[in-house]
Amino acid sequence: MKSQLPVADGATTDTAEAWRDPRLSATERAEALVPLMSLEEKVAQLVGVWVGADASGEGVAPYQFEMMDDAPRWDVVIRHGLGQLTRPFGTAPVDPVAGARSLAASQAQIVAASRFGIPAQVHEECLTGFAAWRATVYPAPLSWGASFDPELVEEAAGRIAHSMRAAGVHQGLAPVLDVTRDYRWGRTEETIGEDPYLVGTIGAAYVRGLEDGGVVATLKHFAGYSASRGGRNHAPVSMGRRELADVILPPFEMALRLGGARSVMNSYAEIDGVPVAADQSLLTGLLRDEWGFTGTVVGDYFAVRFLQTLHRVAADAGDAARLALRAGIDVELPTVDAFGAPLVEAVRAGRVDETLVDRALRRVLAQKAELGLLDEDWQPLPDDVERLRLDDEAGQDISLRLARESVVLLRNDDAVLPLAPGQRVALVGPLADDPIGMLGCYTFPAHVGVRHPEHGLGVEIPSLRDALGQLHPELRYAPGCAITGDDTSGFAEAVAAARESDVCVLAVGDRAGLFGRGTSGEGCDAVDLRLPGVQAELVAAVLGTGTPVVLVLLAGRPYALGDEFDSAAAVVAAFFPGQRGGQALAEVLTGAVNPSGRLPVSVPRDAGGLPTSYLAPPLGRRSEVSSVDPTPAFPFGHGLSYTTFEWGTPEVVGAAGQPAGDLDRDPEPATDWPVDGEVTVRVAVRNGGSRAGTEVVQLYLHDPVAQTTRPVVRLVGYVRVPLEAGQAAYATFVVPADVTSFTGLDGRRIVEPGDVELRFGRSSGDQVATIRLCLTGPEREVDHRRRLLSPARVEPLRTSPSTVPEVLR
Repeated sequence: MKSQLPVADGATTDTAEAWRDPRLSATERAEALVPLMSLEEKVAQLVGVWVGADASGEGVAPYQFEMMDDAPRWDVVIRHGLGQLTRPFGTAPVDPVAGARSLAASQAQIVAASRFGIPAQVHEECLTGFAAWRATVYPAPLSWGASFDPELVEEAAGRIAHSMRAAGVHQGLAPVLDVTRDYRWGRTEETIGEDPYLVGTIGAAYVRGLEDGGVVATLKHFAGYSASRGGRNHAPVSMGRRELADVILPPFEMALRLGGARSVMNSYAEIDGVPVAADQSLLTGLLRDEWGFTGTVVGDYFAVRFLQTLHRVAADAGDAARLALRAGIDVELPTVDAFGAPLVEAVRAGRVDETLVDRALRRVLAQKAELGLLDEDWQPLPDDVERLRLDDEAGQDISLRLARESVVLLRNDDAVLPLAPGQRVALVGPLADDPIGMLGCYTFPAHVGVRHPEHGLGVEIPSLRDALGQLHPELRYAPGCAITGDDTSGFAEAVAAARESDVCVLAVGDRAGLFGRGTSGEGCDAVDLRLPGVQAELVAAVLGTGTPVVLVLLAGRPYALGDEFDSAAAVVAAFFPGQRGGQALAEVLTGAVNPSGRLPVSVPRDAGGLPTSYLAPPLGRRSEVSSVDPTPAFPFGHGLSYTTFEWGTPEVVGAAGQPAGDLDRDPEPATDWPVDGEVTVRVAVRNGGSRAGTEVVQLYLHDPVAQTTRPVVRLVGYVRVPLEAGQAAYATFVVPADVTSFTGLDGRRIVEPGDVELRFGRSSGDQVATIRLCLTGPEREVDHRRRLLSPARVEPLRTSPSTVPEVLR
């Protein structure tokens, strides 16, 4: 007689088929299937396969050519089933409809070849959109941070998820939640910024968009990758537990709790001598036992084998598999290697406990059940596949809006911007007419398409010259020089163009690439923050003409803007603004769009004064004990507008919701702030100019005395405040005491009683007004369940022309 298993509606199901029953929970279905599988079938679910990957040395992943040489045949790989398919759209240019049909055919083969007929989970890169040919390209993550707009980033992620699911993809390898610590690191462009609150809130929004769209979001790179010595890719990380706990980990906490991410990818880094891929305390002790994460941990590409080949903590592939499984990695990506035959052999020889295999398998199968991949009625071909279009008007519109919000106006002396109609405009520089200059490293054209030039870009990407020429037809163009190299033969033409014009727009910066094939991107680290090649010399030559110069930085990292750049009349920054970035930049330059971006990273003055961060304690800033001044040229959070904003006196709003008054009202602020409570604060802002604009109100915490050194200020809240000319509004924040917490002397996260300040600011370097508060009560320990956000809202304020706020600065 067959055994029976009860299900939710009171019926029963055969235990041998329980894993097919959608009435059971995903965990129950996984538990029912594990005992039925052979060791080979179990291990097959823990690997990905990268079909069509290049082993010639021109690959898109580190050491790909070494790892792909002896890849087994397709029919051999799938005979016991398959865990994941790696990048069927993101490996070579493929027409979207043809790609979806080919993927469906592969899935049908996987289902037919194995005993249980379980399809593979399909993953793709999606950091700047679905990384597929002919898919909309969105701005890079630094641009997300510059927007200070989590709602728009969530909308973009939702659209990306829609495209991916329509093509048959289940998992996206994004977002990157590394807090950048050294701008020389090539992957700075993939980070959202240098502040954990900004990275966490924007990152969590992206995760929500992806997950709500039915795609598994994968948090990268857990953890510490961005803090490498010297900003070198894969280099060791020297970091104390407080930096890890207070700077690096909070964005991951936010994305898990506030975003609902179902997957995490390990960091390539080693922290204090322990590679993360083998760190049980981090991948299991913290992530699962303490934080309660129940999803899958996937290995970054070839990270498991790197334990043997690069870190030298494993003797062979089987030993690497043992260390990774024990630490908590469930799936080896991108293709079958250490988790293949070496793992099977190690289990049979008793070197690896099969219970570790089963533990990973349960997580993998539970996620497949959540995605519907264990259902009997699962179909490999997406609906309406013939109508599949990955680059459409909806996606382009979101990409454009995000690009517009991410452009940062850093300087605008004598209101040289916006460009006036009828001006003679010179457009010079190596990025002036370069569509690829709009794109980050993990866009399909830059990441893969460069190896297939015969296929073209796949999408229309207007350069700055294309877009600005539409709005300012009388452009005089000269590139001046290349992005890299030492050829200065084009300087004379560029200088002549500038000298004979009323204003010169000079576009300089980066070309994204991989492993030394670009100036920014994975493996494209910098020794300092000077502009690549001879671009700085070009800037000096053009500035020497005396013509007002608008310096446009199209880059993946902030470059130093020291004294030699001070004579630029205006400076505009755009961090790889995507497919429609040229249009967004042209609209800002001509005034069709009022800039509202804010810096997600500081812009240094000194190209060699590194590493530095606005999160520094007092001795990390300018002081009389050092001759080096690390004060940036432009601080984190900085950004200008074509209108002016007046700020009123900030106030504490009573817990009972005392009524709002006029802008010039000066109430007696409440000073007590219970260590387990919250405080509501607000400031009035008015657009005092003649055109609509958006102010970004930032809220910073200052802790004057603490048991460990603390940043002078750190961001604890922000909100975009769009205002018509003459309009005013309150920016209101509900701030829980939990956001003041930090890692104390004994390693516990605490809320420490004592005096603190909440500072309203236009940037981290321009605090407009301060509210002094006192945290009252005993020292309080908090953990990952603490409140992570300071919710903000914008409340319109009715004013009359005679009601003028007290302007503090």
